[in-house]
Amino acid sequence: MSVEFNHTIVLTRDRERSARFLAEILGLEVGEPAGMFLPVTTANGVTLDFATVDIAIPVQHYAFLVSEDEFDAVLGRLEAGRVPLQADPQGRHPRRINRNDGGRGVYFPDPAGHGLEVITRPYGSEPESPLNGVTEVVAGAV
Repeated sequence: MSVEFNHTIVLTRDRERSARFLAEILGLEVGEPAGMFLPVTTANGVTLDFATVDIAIPVQHYAFLVSEDEFDAVLGRLEAGRVPLQADPQGRHPRRINRNDGGRGVYFPDPAGHGLEVITRPYGSEPESPLNGVTEVVAGAV
């Protein structure tokens, strides 16, 4: 059997709020609770198990690979939800998306403060793309 990533635990102050936020933005479903966990499973079978905790939560980063059509839907939901977005993890390009590797990418926070990212091409898939480093304004972004 080859090694596959199966699941991770996402710490949050409110598992329902965070799980529903991610599921809504990505067009996924929230699963049935399993003990202290509330799962959201991606198309490739990886589960993010949201857990409510009452401790200081370190910021984590979660990136999701989607199709171009799915990216359009995600971007539309971010705009409709007035979720702040940016083209880079440092926030130097607010209200913009990136065009790295000839695809599109966007960063945005979840309710717990974790950094989420949606991309249409894996990093390094087109290192010579003339679009690397290019950003585009998202007209309806906050």
